[in-house]
Amino acid sequence: MDTFDCIATKLDIREYSKQKVPIEIREKILEAARLTGTGLNTQHWRFIVVEDKDNLNKLAEDSTSGKWVADANLAIIVLTNPKYNYHMIDAGRVLQSMQLAAWNFGVSSGLFTGIREQNFRKDFNIPEQMNITLVVGFGYPAKKNLTGKRKNRLSINELVHYEIFR
Repeated sequence: MDTFDCIATKLDIREYSKQKVPIEIREKILEAARLTGTGLNTQHWRFIVVEDKDNLNKLAEDSTSGKWVADANLAIIVLTNPKYNYHMIDAGRVLQSMQLAAWNFGVSSGLFTGIREQNFRKDFNIPEQMNITLVVGFGYPAKKNLTGKRKNRLSINELVHYEIFR
């Protein structure tokens, strides 16, 4: 898929079919994450891949905004190192890379950031020095007629200012 078309058509999806995401696509998603740039090339993020149904259920239970992840085919917990002031920007960069790589293969995704931190740390053995930045779930969309072309966005004229904010 053309990169611009991928950006223009990608939707956040939180309802997934039972169809399994092939290992080859999962590996492409992880490779996209690995290849994503980080500030000063620190590569400080780490990823926990969650595929087991019981663990997906734990993710849902440990969240305050991601109950839907229990029905995902897989999820990735993105951890960042808060000692780097730019760790949240790097998390956004790697999230976008993973989501676009998935969408390129027809795999949809959604994310959540609302977590019960101590439960996450205990259930997924997350070290204290790592920030639990976000969780992204992946799977094929439950609704097959999604085109990704129905985005409701402000016009360029409403968003962009030239030289000064007007």
